[in-house]
Amino acid sequence: MSRRALILLEGHRANGLLYVQAARCLGLHPIVLATDPSQYDYIAAQSIEAIRVDSDNFDALMHVCSRLRATYDIAGIIGFGGLHESRHVIVAKLCRHFSLPGPNPASIERCRNKFTQRQSLAQAGISVPAYRLAANTMEVESSAAQIGLPVILKPAEGSGSSGVRLCHDMDELAKHTTYLLGRTYDWRSSPKILIEEFAQGPFYDVVTMGTSVVAIGAADFDCPPHFVPRQSMFPAQLTDVEHKRIADVSLSCLRALGLGWGPANIELRWTNRGPVVIEVNARLPGWTTPRLVQLAYGVDIINEHIKLIIGDGCNLRTRHPHAAVARFLVPDRDGILARIDGTSQAAAIPGVVEAKFYIQPGTPIIRNGDYLDIIGHVMTASPDHARTEAILERAIDLIGWAIKPMPQSGEQEQSCK
Repeated sequence: MSRRALILLEGHRANGLLYVQAARCLGLHPIVLATDPSQYDYIAAQSIEAIRVDSDNFDALMHVCSRLRATYDIAGIIGFGGLHESRHVIVAKLCRHFSLPGPNPASIERCRNKFTQRQSLAQAGISVPAYRLAANTMEVESSAAQIGLPVILKPAEGSGSSGVRLCHDMDELAKHTTYLLGRTYDWRSSPKILIEEFAQGPFYDVVTMGTSVVAIGAADFDCPPHFVPRQSMFPAQLTDVEHKRIADVSLSCLRALGLGWGPANIELRWTNRGPVVIEVNARLPGWTTPRLVQLAYGVDIINEHIKLIIGDGCNLRTRHPHAAVARFLVPDRDGILARIDGTSQAAAIPGVVEAKFYIQPGTPIIRNGDYLDIIGHVMTASPDHARTEAILERAIDLIGWAIKPMPQSGEQEQSCK
């Protein structure tokens, strides 16, 4: 009898190992298909089977999967939260090609393009920021004038806040437009810019599976005018009325976009006109969110996602209400990470789930204003929100790092908190 295998497209430096561990606990043999498997250190450390293949090439991936079927019983094909949106479309197409459980590729494609997504949501009567699509500088300026400054400029296709910037005036608008339309930004498709109203209000992060709302969290951001996550908390502190409205809007988004199989992540802000949907991602969120959901609700959404992928039923019943928070460690300057301090002391505090850096001293730091600027996190949990926050602040006070200038600079290293 052939060994059951789970194909994982690419990896993830925060959650990749969690997927591998969950797959093995379910009796599956994980196999990673990646353009460069060596960039995920847990693959070698865990002796995970990995195959080097262009993960943007559907035909190449199909060929590799077909070859693997001669040796393995492929139980499912899965992508990670945080994976580039185009690859989630490829995963859906591979599932369809091999008659495996998976989402509708057309629905994933509809979500991938933020302009098309906005059109579908607006047509369904769901509140979204005012928006326009532009392909050149003149169209960007005209759209910003129609919407009214400040506006947010972002690639129409992308993820992880890459290329996203808040522009307060025409100079900032022109500068970021030049960056996006120049040769610096890495476009995976024809350059199209989404210009949108800056919806202001508390930010909420909704995790769904199928047609069920699993979790609602709150988040805030740092490093303006960019949107680099600073902190994430589950569950969000909401009234019953607010919780119901957010849940109802989230389920309306799934219906409008033809989703309803598998995971999704809805991001919204509560403005003076109520919930305004910023974005819907047809996938699980990345980074610390799966861990926070498990700590707060007792639901292992990675495990349940894999079970769904391989055709098993998933259990989304919450088991214990806790408060879980992650604070992200973000440098305030470029340079070379010279040292890190205090992680072991912070991790030893009762209630601290994890305190870690993703990079080691000696690593160059070049900030781009997106999620890749994050170099570590501290995660805490307890039965009480106030207590969880207090534990977090105590741990953060123990952690520090120093960044020294790049070799061509003569400045001295500077310490950060």
